[in-house]
Amino acid sequence: MFLLKNIICLGVIFSLVLSFYCAGAQTNDTSANNSSEKHKNIFQLGINAITRGSVDSSMQANVLNIKNEAPFLPYQGKVIRHIIINQFSFEKAFTDTLKQTRPFAVKFINRLHRNTKEWVIRNNLFFKENTFLNAGLIADNERYLRSLEYIHDARIVVKKITGQSDSVDLVVMTKDFLSLTLALNSLQANRFKARIGDVNILGTAQKFQFTTLIEKKRNPGFGYELLYRINSIASTFINATVDYSIINSNLKDGSEDEHAWYIKLERPLVSQYLHFAGGLLFGDNKTVNSYAKPDSLFYKYHYNTVDGWLGYNLGVHKFLFSRKIKSRQFLSLRYFSNKFAEVPYQVKDQFNFRFNSRQAMLAQFTFFRQNFYKTNYVYGFGVTEDVPYGYNIAFTAGWYKQLQLKRLYAGIDANRYIITDKGKVLQYFLRTGSFINRGELQDAAILAGVSKFSRIFSFKNIKIRQYLRFSYTQQFNRIGLDPLFIYNDFGLRYFNTDSASGDQRISLHTETFFFLKYKLLGYKFAPFAFGDIVLLKPEHENFAKSALYYGLGGGLRIRNENIVFGTVEVRFIYFPRKSQQSNVFKILINTNIRFRYNSNYVKPPDIIQLNSDPDNNID
Repeated sequence: MFLLKNIICLGVIFSLVLSFYCAGAQTNDTSANNSSEKHKNIFQLGINAITRGSVDSSMQANVLNIKNEAPFLPYQGKVIRHIIINQFSFEKAFTDTLKQTRPFAVKFINRLHRNTKEWVIRNNLFFKENTFLNAGLIADNERYLRSLEYIHDARIVVKKITGQSDSVDLVVMTKDFLSLTLALNSLQANRFKARIGDVNILGTAQKFQFTTLIEKKRNPGFGYELLYRINSIASTFINATVDYSIINSNLKDGSEDEHAWYIKLERPLVSQYLHFAGGLLFGDNKTVNSYAKPDSLFYKYHYNTVDGWLGYNLGVHKFLFSRKIKSRQFLSLRYFSNKFAEVPYQVKDQFNFRFNSRQAMLAQFTFFRQNFYKTNYVYGFGVTEDVPYGYNIAFTAGWYKQLQLKRLYAGIDANRYIITDKGKVLQYFLRTGSFINRGELQDAAILAGVSKFSRIFSFKNIKIRQYLRFSYTQQFNRIGLDPLFIYNDFGLRYFNTDSASGDQRISLHTETFFFLKYKLLGYKFAPFAFGDIVLLKPEHENFAKSALYYGLGGGLRIRNENIVFGTVEVRFIYFPRKSQQSNVFKILINTNIRFRYNSNYVKPPDIIQLNSDPDNNID
């Protein structure tokens, strides 16, 4: 316990010191040259870090709502003469370049952090010198740089050349996150879980992460996970990840008693103008009875995974410099095998999607016309966010085997994205698919709905945005897939029970965010209020037997946009119907949450998902 208390204390002190100095990075020091400033005590610096008396420049700035490619269109077809890399450090911000950091704060941060190497930035560029400028390609590249885990924000600026009207220089400006990560996932009397790492080791785009779990009722009481990742190997845009864990969450109830490893290579379609995308994964998972569960409750299993896919962007050469061609076509193939060497005796040969051996060969044809707006205050606290507009429709077909059941499959995943001039963000979505076996439709389903972010409202320097999502889901002739649950993104969130299931589900979710202008030690705050309501019809029953589930609540999100740590969220939930759940009130504290609007052009071929949103397509 003495060691545990010291670890916790050191973690808390480290977080506070880190926040304190990063707060200095956002403090306006107008008298930096005054020698008397050097003798201010630490208490005065602490007072300055609480910026209640000064307005955050990112709050003063206009809300972004511009097309990503708009700044580059006037220079379409000109020759790129030079590419200049300009990296912003912590003493400056994109929104206010006059902000300066106190000198000793800069020294402290520089000891903890190394700026991303220039060659790393160049490895992640889609364009080269002495080539023709393509506005869409440059816009895609700027968005891609912002999506990198270690980049806080990025801009690409066109610089005119005097006397050369046919050529331009491009200035690539980036600003790093402070790359050290520290997250406290659980702190209880008999349980401690935390994660520490660096997402950009020495500025080389390599990530190392160590997660530890200390729990009394677990044997062994100490568990861990190690992860290593490298970004864009040799400028190929191929990312590699290796992970080994003895505290992985199992398939049954999420207990951390699974031993797992995987090796993964992936090349996403980072731009609509690039040719190839794909991925390859090898993994192995098995459960160990670390919590001494009785045999009737312990689901013992062991399976391995092989998963590979490859896709090609059709006609890239035709539309690279032709703005008349708007729609893109992408063709991809995927093979995967989840083979169970050992199946829980509770399942045996029954159909259970989580514990059945599965094998598939799937093909997908995607056509999309998708570009992006630069905006903010959707999920972030003022940082630039990229939101899609246009459409994306994927047709999937192939062969699927579950246990000994071999079937054909066909499905559609369609999304329509709209952004209005006033800044409203809308998405209409439709997912439908079915297996075909001996002329019969099996495990057929449809999921349809709409999500909407309102425009930003301002009230006394508070920015307010409203979110609404409605969805309808129905299954037909279920054979091998899971029924509809409500403990997911399309149901009643945080309602942790699998006992409520059915074949028809209607859900409505609404949430209001309030982005405050005040900061404390560099942290920004966003209170929120929400409500969920779900109507679930039991399987094989008439609609009159449907049950209504609902939850109300609110909370607070906390975020320092200069640190790579995710958002910290405190959420209070009230379930009015006591019979719905044993706990009428719930308080949840989540750390390192990653909120991000979907920005993918394509994804690996798969059957449609009804109880999850793994690719973050529905926001």
